[in-house]
Amino acid sequence: MKIRNNIPHRKGPVRNGFTLLELLVVLAILGLLYAIVGPQVIKYLSSSKSETAAVQVKNVDAAMKLLRLDAGRYPTNQEGLQALVTQPAGMPNWRGPYLPNSAALTDPWGNTYRYANPGKHGEIDVYSLGSDNTEGGTGEAKDLGNW
Repeated sequence: MKIRNNIPHRKGPVRNGFTLLELLVVLAILGLLYAIVGPQVIKYLSSSKSETAAVQVKNVDAAMKLLRLDAGRYPTNQEGLQALVTQPAGMPNWRGPYLPNSAALTDPWGNTYRYANPGKHGEIDVYSLGSDNTEGGTGEAKDLGNW
């Protein structure tokens, strides 16, 4: 090995970068990781929407109970859940808003929560029809309510 200007020099080719075989091995490993971990992550993310909707339904139901304490009654079907955000004409004792804004009345799938007074399952029903926005269903399409 010769030293020129205090810098050692090697004879032969200098190797910069990766070989095609090394890149293929790395891509194969990444592909295996995606195949194993990917479905688990997707399943977890989809179930989180159902869990979020269940918590939001409980929050809307709690806000309705506060509204009933102040106004003496639940909103009618015509007044609906919007009564939690803006004062209806027929509620002089309204002390809201009981929710920060109308966005709190939308489920994780972008549909408005449903309201029924009187409800089928209780005094009032607050519910989401799930990802398919139709009654019934299983998994992410399952109906979620305050019952």
